[in-house]
Amino acid sequence: MSDFLPGLEGVPATKSAISNIDGEKGILSYRGYSLETLAENSSFEETTLLLLNGELPNQKALDDFKQQLRQNYRTKYHIREMMRHFPHTGHPMDMLQTAVSSLGMFYPGTECLTDAQACEDLDYVRNMTVNIIAQMAPLVAMWEHIRNGWDPVQPRSDLSVAENLLYMFTGQEPDPLMAKIMDVCLILHAEHTLNASTFAALVAGSTLATPYSVISAAIGTLSGPLHGGANQRVVGMLQEIGSPDKVEAWVDDKLKNKEVIWGMGHREYKVKDPRATILHKLVEELVAQRGGHLDAMFETALKLEEVCADRLGHKGVYPNVDFYSGILYTEMGIPEDEFTALFAVARSAGWLAHWREQIANNRIYRPTQIYVGSDARDYTPINDR
Repeated sequence: MSDFLPGLEGVPATKSAISNIDGEKGILSYRGYSLETLAENSSFEETTLLLLNGELPNQKALDDFKQQLRQNYRTKYHIREMMRHFPHTGHPMDMLQTAVSSLGMFYPGTECLTDAQACEDLDYVRNMTVNIIAQMAPLVAMWEHIRNGWDPVQPRSDLSVAENLLYMFTGQEPDPLMAKIMDVCLILHAEHTLNASTFAALVAGSTLATPYSVISAAIGTLSGPLHGGANQRVVGMLQEIGSPDKVEAWVDDKLKNKEVIWGMGHREYKVKDPRATILHKLVEELVAQRGGHLDAMFETALKLEEVCADRLGHKGVYPNVDFYSGILYTEMGIPEDEFTALFAVARSAGWLAHWREQIANNRIYRPTQIYVGSDARDYTPINDR
């Protein structure tokens, strides 16, 4: 009998050249480039091309890609009307999964994947990739208006993905610092090796499901609180604590009762998540622009990180990406239940990079199991039981 590893922990399930993690040193790289370097110098569009194609683009390739994305920002009328009939109390992740899944019915060519050889159609792969990445942010921003009973703000083809996302959320010209922060957030969330949602994308992609179905499967997986949904839980947790002076007692109570401290710890990292470090700096930059006043939530978070380092640091438990992303989005005026949807907007780049890598050398996923049920039994008629 084979050894059973719950959650497939440590079991290699694929080979990939897309990203890499050194959990002991707290290093995350995309195609060999450190995350810090990309966050400092790149853009979401450029990073997306890097993830998809394996190399940084030249200026013409980047300009062409940006133009292709901007030409695909607009959502078909029927999709927008469908969204109007969704329950306005619905979670943005449920909306996004449904809307992305429906895209396959409104855009031609999805039948391409009924044949494995058709996956070699590079134009098809490129067009589907551009369409999905371009549509994700507008769908999320549209929902914020539709669920509040307003007409959605139309996208602008002169804006980047990050700028257009903020513009469609607010209807106002995006503040340059806010746009830069959003762009960096998209880069940080774009890819993270074989996490749960990426694995879901690979499993779906291995069946030659359409890319819309692949991304829909990944969105559903990301929605769980043990994956992308944790950033929303972090904000609720900080609000529950209330103030820095209550942190120590709160943490000790959680540890005593063996309860989750949201945003703390990561299966891959034994030090502070490098994405959390960058997000921490972004929050400080935003605070500085606003005159140096620390929001109560940020003060509480700083104290919580300090106390957790003291209590849990010896176990390698430090802040992960969710710890500061929720705080940052709150400071930017984004509703809490939209946090994970923004995560999905960014991660679509990584999911599609893995999808493309998967179908280039495809084999359907079919893991085995360890059967622990009954041995063979005789059937007893119901009247004899």
